[in-house]
Amino acid sequence: MVKTHPRGPIASGRARKKRPVAPASAAALSRRQLERKLAVSVGASARAARLRAGLTQADVADRVGIASEVYGRLERGKMMPSVPTLFRLCLALQLSADASLGLALAAAAGAGLWEEDSTDKDDLPEMRRLLRSLRRLPRPQLKLMSLVASAILPTRR
Repeated sequence: MVKTHPRGPIASGRARKKRPVAPASAAALSRRQLERKLAVSVGASARAARLRAGLTQADVADRVGIASEVYGRLERGKMMPSVPTLFRLCLALQLSADASLGLALAAAAGAGLWEEDSTDKDDLPEMRRLLRSLRRLPRPQLKLMSLVASAILPTRR
């Protein structure tokens, strides 16, 4: 039953206010970028392992216990599997979880995944700890730390 309201018909009898959508923070964007990269890495690793094993997508989906359409999206990097599904996928394809997540490649390159993708270095735990410590300093010591930092940091040309 649709009730009438001075502003128009309302299905539930109560008007719902629309919440303003907050713009995504740099940390949220960075996290989404990392999730996309992880999904692509898992998908590419699964596809390579499946082709090496000579299996079809339907074969792997049956072994993992998911629908073949879902496995297809996973392999294309359009979705991230849950942890139990990733575990079953690694078992079915005899694939290392490190390799499927791209950790082996990142470790070989000496790169940390979060540091590499972070556009906002304020999100790093080390930076947050440093900023907390600096906020506690009295003004003269803070000025001294600023001078030390500018002496250590390379000059931009």
